[in-house]
Amino acid sequence: MKKLLSGILVTVVMAGIYINTRESSELAVSAVQVKRGDVVSSVTNTRAGTVDACRRAGIAASTGGIISGLYVEDGDHVEVDQLLLELWNADFKAQLKLAEQDVAASLSRSRQACVTASVADRKANRLVRLKEKNVASEDAVEAAVGDAESAAAACEASKDSIKVKQAAVEIAEATLQRTQLRAPFAGVIAEINGELGEFVTPSPVGVPTPPTVDLIDNSCLYIMAPIDEVDAPEVRAGLKAWVTLDAFKERRFSGQVRRVAPYVLDLEKQSRTVDVEAVIDDPDMDVLLPGYSADVEVIIDERHDVLFVPTVVVMEDSSVYVIAEEGGVLEKRSIETGLSNWEQTEVVSGLKEGDFIVRSIDREGVADGVQARIE
Repeated sequence: MKKLLSGILVTVVMAGIYINTRESSELAVSAVQVKRGDVVSSVTNTRAGTVDACRRAGIAASTGGIISGLYVEDGDHVEVDQLLLELWNADFKAQLKLAEQDVAASLSRSRQACVTASVADRKANRLVRLKEKNVASEDAVEAAVGDAESAAAACEASKDSIKVKQAAVEIAEATLQRTQLRAPFAGVIAEINGELGEFVTPSPVGVPTPPTVDLIDNSCLYIMAPIDEVDAPEVRAGLKAWVTLDAFKERRFSGQVRRVAPYVLDLEKQSRTVDVEAVIDDPDMDVLLPGYSADVEVIIDERHDVLFVPTVVVMEDSSVYVIAEEGGVLEKRSIETGLSNWEQTEVVSGLKEGDFIVRSIDREGVADGVQARIE
């Protein structure tokens, strides 16, 4: 019995030594499996871009004056043509009221002149009929017809006078509007540079000054970022894009390329770029603010539900090392690739889903025909 146990023990020890020796002689490699999924080809900006509003207006009065009315605050939402700020303009309002009353008076005088013309016309027609019956004299008819024509001319002149008065009203309104700042579009008040009672003046020629009201249309945001000149030929308006921001590290926002600059910037001699603008159309874009730094990834092409492997496992000659799941001899296999990016490469042919591919291709000893095992 003791001899039997000793024999078993020796056999187990020898088997362990054989297995350890065999494993130590096999090359240990890391591997990944071929999977199915989506692969995209994209290009990204070389430097961070900036989120900006599609429409932004720095509004300032076209004339100097004292702020007498300030009807909004920073952060307020405003509608188109809403009155934002008003300079002292009591004199212009009085002139407008005078012009409007002058129009009203002219309308009354015109009605009077036209009624007189109508009466004179009826009188002249009546005398003409009586003249045909030899009841009225020739002189009376001529006088009546002359009076009717004169009254009709006075009626027309009064109507022309109304047009002149109405033009004066328009001039008064335009003068008054020069003292009022209204919203040219719906948006948010970013900043107001002025207080009630403060005197403001328009910017002198060639001397930029802060606008009195800074208005932003935050319903449309875009990012402008530089793309390397090598990648620029592939980018065109209408392509899908993804926008990422440092302020929202775990999120990305959908967008679309709306413009590619028609020229190359050479501000940095070693890196020439082309500016690309991408409009952000994500439903959650309300959290974004103009001024955020952002990066844009332009999707050149994409494939859905295709075989892919990590790009790092594909060698320059479009080949990979295949290994069985249980280990064995490494096989260097040529494959046909499709779309590729820094992370994934599409496999068109040469592999099937579930195949194990050596990832540690730069490990010493990795070669075709080498005995290996998966770590």
